[in-house]
Amino acid sequence: MRLRVRRCWRGLLLAGSGLGKNATILDEEEWVRRILAGAGVVAAAVLAGSGMWPVGAQEAANKPAFYTAKVRPILVTNCGKCHFDMNHKGGLSLATKEATMKGGRDGAVIVPGDSANSMLVKLIRHEGPADDPKPMPPKAPKMSDADIAVIEQWVKAGAVMPNDPPPAQ
Repeated sequence: MRLRVRRCWRGLLLAGSGLGKNATILDEEEWVRRILAGAGVVAAAVLAGSGMWPVGAQEAANKPAFYTAKVRPILVTNCGKCHFDMNHKGGLSLATKEATMKGGRDGAVIVPGDSANSMLVKLIRHEGPADDPKPMPPKAPKMSDADIAVIEQWVKAGAVMPNDPPPAQ
């Protein structure tokens, strides 16, 4: 059914197929109320289908999917040159769960559930030990606060990773 809207002396005229007995006269306040209600329904539907919910609502940080979708891309981008593939500077490989949890020559870099005592978090925050701060990544700008927050959230949630690394892309 096509709707036509016309302004008349009593407000807005909303009509069905014609201006006959099916016509409804709405005052402007009711017209605006209906438009806003419809827009709200459309906005809710768009948000529900678009994935624009907060991270916590989409994926729990204690699930392997969170690591695969959020954490691993950050690590590959910022740490990949030195700690993925064949490179293992400082004896640290971040390529697999086993290697990541083992740590490097200086020991474990992640304390699952405790981001404050995880060396990885300290180094990416540029808050390493005073005698050898090792800011990571070296020779590159500090990671964004948003990326650091994702890694902290993951470590606090237990640093859960898939047992097998995702396939190379």
